[in-house]
Amino acid sequence: MRVLGTVLVLIGLPVALALTEAISFYVSNRNNGTILDREYLLHVPASYDPTKPTPLVISMHAAGLWPAAQMEISRWNELADRQGFIVVYPSGAKSSGPRIFHVDKGPARMRDVRFISELIDKLEATYNIDPRRIYANGLSNGGGMAFVLSCTMSDRIAAVGMVAAAQLLPFSWCTDARPVPMIAFHGTADRAVPYNGGTSWVAPDSFPNVLTWTRNWARRNRCAANPSDAAVAEDVTRRAYTDCARNADVVLYTIHGGGHTWPGGKPLPEWFVGTTSRSIDATSRMWEFFQQHPLQSR
Repeated sequence: MRVLGTVLVLIGLPVALALTEAISFYVSNRNNGTILDREYLLHVPASYDPTKPTPLVISMHAAGLWPAAQMEISRWNELADRQGFIVVYPSGAKSSGPRIFHVDKGPARMRDVRFISELIDKLEATYNIDPRRIYANGLSNGGGMAFVLSCTMSDRIAAVGMVAAAQLLPFSWCTDARPVPMIAFHGTADRAVPYNGGTSWVAPDSFPNVLTWTRNWARRNRCAANPSDAAVAEDVTRRAYTDCARNADVVLYTIHGGGHTWPGGKPLPEWFVGTTSRSIDATSRMWEFFQQHPLQSR
């Protein structure tokens, strides 16, 4: 009987471990807010002071991921705790496929914009959000959504950041005249969203050349024509367009040999997305850029 009991315990152990892992995953990845039938994950630092206007950072995940995954990859919470700002991670729309933000020409795109707009409204009603310091950023599909927000909510979004951004809308689609500061990070070995443009397994439509896309954004912001280039690390170069209208700088960090990843963030499987550079931290660089670019009055 003792032997039988031992065998039953050993048989049940993997099941118990699997159940424990499943519960742990659910707890660490659950969202904590809902609006318009869409979920989000909110992080408010312990240092939050309701008497002081506080910056808000909106960080959007890649297609197929979820808010807690973006939190883990970007590590915005760690910086928010040190710097004293609020971070919210919206969830892409659920459908028959993976969670995504709609960054194409379809009608669902404006539903995503409305979701983000009403999410900001809700947070402003609950917390003392500084309306001049609301920023949006994202990875891949989430980076494409940051572009959409810069074109549809430029009266509320002070600046945007994009990492390995999946851009599927033509730049001419963006008709909002207000120059929006932008900082981007993109790897030259990105197989999902090719640095030099073209198609990939991600989408049938062609992605733009990253350097051309950045130059178009600089033209939108009426920056000086000639950018300045600098080596930041052995595998990182920085291109900056300055002397822009309303101080709306445009900056691109090129990660040479970098994959479809968040530089300095939590690495994703290298066999799938490529190399994650440790030479630069996209989150801290993005926050420095955001601090320098509050929303300017028209």
